[in-house]
Amino acid sequence: MYIALISAECAPIAKAGGLGDFVLGLARELVRCGETVEIVLPYYDVLDIAPLADLQVVYEQLRVPFHNEWITCRVFGGKLTEVNCLFIDPQSVHGLFQRRRIYGEQDDAERFAFFARAVLEFMLQSGRQPDILHCNDWQTGLIPVLLYEVYQALGMNRTRVCYTLHNLGYQGRVSETILRQVGLDPQRVMTADRLRDSQDGRLANLLQGGIVYSNFVNTVSPRYAWEIQHTEQGMGLQPLLNTYAHKFGGVLNGIDEEIWNPELDPLIPTNFGVETLPRKALNRQALRSRLGLQTVDKPIMAIVTRLDYQKGVDLIAHGIHDTLAHGGQIVLLGTALDPAIAAQFAQLKQDTAANPDCHLELGYDETLAHLIYAGADLMLIPSRYEPCGLTQMIAMKYGVVPVVRRAGGLADTVFDANYSDQPFELRNGYVFDELTTAGLESALRRALGLWHGYPEYFWQLRVNGMRSDLSWRRPAQRYLAIYAQLRATV
Repeated sequence: MYIALISAECAPIAKAGGLGDFVLGLARELVRCGETVEIVLPYYDVLDIAPLADLQVVYEQLRVPFHNEWITCRVFGGKLTEVNCLFIDPQSVHGLFQRRRIYGEQDDAERFAFFARAVLEFMLQSGRQPDILHCNDWQTGLIPVLLYEVYQALGMNRTRVCYTLHNLGYQGRVSETILRQVGLDPQRVMTADRLRDSQDGRLANLLQGGIVYSNFVNTVSPRYAWEIQHTEQGMGLQPLLNTYAHKFGGVLNGIDEEIWNPELDPLIPTNFGVETLPRKALNRQALRSRLGLQTVDKPIMAIVTRLDYQKGVDLIAHGIHDTLAHGGQIVLLGTALDPAIAAQFAQLKQDTAANPDCHLELGYDETLAHLIYAGADLMLIPSRYEPCGLTQMIAMKYGVVPVVRRAGGLADTVFDANYSDQPFELRNGYVFDELTTAGLESALRRALGLWHGYPEYFWQLRVNGMRSDLSWRRPAQRYLAIYAQLRATV
């Protein structure tokens, strides 16, 4: 099959979050399976071109409508390891992707609506007709709409769309102007069963449009798929998702084991694996040395996260204090965009600065992240909601026992040491249900108690996690089955 993965992100060249890891990990595995894959991105001015090979212009005069004008684009092509990548570069005074960042502009809706139209214009003008367009999140939600409202009539009638929802917290609610910008008739598509937003009828909902017009829709874990249909996590889209339940499901993400593998990781001081797990202690000492923690007989509880409401920042702050009070050390690596949350953790950093068992790093450092996974014993992830989560998967790969709230992909991957119905060899962490300090404390203290009191059982939890198949192999096979089913409908 010829599969085009359309996204606003791709690690490591344009990464703002887990979406970038998803795109690269899935694309690599699909190529290994023998498929023809292209990743299509905007050509951002912050694009890291260093990992790209053979970057060159592959299409010179791509003309794309934008409001009442036409913008000429160049399309660059290059290789990211074994994957072909295409980058759309508008030559425009509007500087649509020349903003020194991927997201966060007031005209994001216009920018990504232009990208959606440009992708299909490029496919049409260059004679490409992918079997599958695999679109991701609201930034590409207009692609399935445009494909079926405009481009099928122009000859693109063999292409089918798989649409992956990574986080319903961001839906792309926009004015009708955006629809006119890309050549859609608002009177036709601004209906309740198409793009009209259910919470504000004056707005179009791009994520909703993607759901309605795509051939298959999925989330990045089975549990999150259920949650957004049946709980408040659907954020207003529950009725729509239930209407389209026949083409909706969950496919659990994997992790890219070329990047996250303690046996090969070039960013950690000492490589190790299941058979050489005692060598992890050398990384633990290196972590303590780098961050100024005292060398004592205590477990290191790590937190590697975005500091925001979704991630349960109130419980993270409580977990820091509770871990320190019950015989653990704390390492945090995280950033906050919300000024109030940033101020809260800046104060917490100041309050704990003199504690030799605590270090809060308010920023992001890729090398330090790898060292934390390599050196930590436990990983705290008390998310309010979690579509999939890669942190717990990476942690387990590195012999770190996760302590998580039962939500989304966390529930699909972490099985409680004491209360799971899984056999013992599949139990790999600690889980709590209630979004309360009492629920968190129960899981934390069971985890810390096992480390202190029953080290041989704690060791087995580490091994169980490391032996889990968390790669992209099984997810890629699931996506291939979905693609094949969609292609059969042509």
